[in-house]
Amino acid sequence: MKSGNREIGKSENREIGESKNRSSDFPISRFPDFPISRREWIGLAGTAAAGLALGGCASRSAAVAAPSYRRALARRAFARPHIDPNQVVRTLVGLRPYRPSGFVVRAERMGEKVVVHNYGHGGGGITLSWGSSALAVREAPDAAPRRAAVIGSGIMGLTTARLLQDRGWEVTVYTKALPPHTTSNVAGGQWSPTSVFEEGLASAAFEAQFKEAARIAHHAFGALVGSGYGVKWVENYSLSTTPVSTSDTYYLRELPDLFPSLEMLGPGEHPFPVPYALRFVTMIVEPAIFLRRVTSDVREAGGTFVTRDFRDRAEVLALDEPVIFNCTGLGAGLLFGDDEIVPVRGQLAFVPPDDRLDYLTVGGGQGLLYMFPRSDGLLLGGTFERGATHLTPDPATTERIVREHARIAREMRL
Repeated sequence: MKSGNREIGKSENREIGESKNRSSDFPISRFPDFPISRREWIGLAGTAAAGLALGGCASRSAAVAAPSYRRALARRAFARPHIDPNQVVRTLVGLRPYRPSGFVVRAERMGEKVVVHNYGHGGGGITLSWGSSALAVREAPDAAPRRAAVIGSGIMGLTTARLLQDRGWEVTVYTKALPPHTTSNVAGGQWSPTSVFEEGLASAAFEAQFKEAARIAHHAFGALVGSGYGVKWVENYSLSTTPVSTSDTYYLRELPDLFPSLEMLGPGEHPFPVPYALRFVTMIVEPAIFLRRVTSDVREAGGTFVTRDFRDRAEVLALDEPVIFNCTGLGAGLLFGDDEIVPVRGQLAFVPPDDRLDYLTVGGGQGLLYMFPRSDGLLLGGTFERGATHLTPDPATTERIVREHARIAREMRL
């Protein structure tokens, strides 16, 4: 689940980065097996000019294609999850910033300032982060002085700040709270651009923007696997009592190349207690690890963090920086008058981690269910409560989530 910070109030406490003279490469550039150069990546993420935009030309698309896992996976051993209702170690609630017509990436002039919006990603905030932020950075004016304020230090704020720094911008991040106290930390972390918009309400222009952001982000996260950013490849099994057509799911229909080994498994081809399982390879991004590392990268590159709440738009526009990036998530409703943005509540439960598990599941029982193996615990979800704003965990919801996952584990055919 993903949401930006609500920027309300007026306290201020300046926290200076350790050194303005230190620099840090964008983390992707640290790895020699990244298939495009650092210069090419900066061009792709920062400007996405016609010659570099993903999908824009055949010669470029070959360089940035997703890793190939498109093969029939051999029979493999599955570990049975250990899920005990008496061993729930924590429950979390977060509010996703959802817009039925899709997230906002655009620039507008407000008086003497240029404001670049990057918010409203629903359930796809972590998934789309590098890509959406790359599109937002592309909207920045190419003029001096290159000083920017980024409002919000959730996933969008941090990735926006880091990409700006790689283009030579001096960045100050204004935020109500730093990780791990942002809503981005209350996220499952599966790489899956789901619950981002409603088909039929989004424009064709937005759908093109969505696809571009997804492709950039997928490539960026794929390059971080195994690098200490909390990103790993994993098999996903979506469980169902009936065969599922990939055409029923927008991102599987429109972006199949980003989901390798996509295959519908029937009875006897998987161990789960339902007839069908849709399998594909995706990634898990562990928010606690990823957000901590990117926060550190921003600091090492000379970024400054300022603890600040904003009561209204006037306080934002009074900032000294000439360019302001609005990465406030739900806060955009209050600060910039977006009446479409709505909170979507999600609740998670954790049991102790189990390093035997190398797959995740979605569905398979009563209500919305998903199980993600992470180093900080076996994450069990979930809910998608549109318009709900209460942050207190509901015991009945926790009981359902844990009970159903325990049943699925118990009835696996191993």
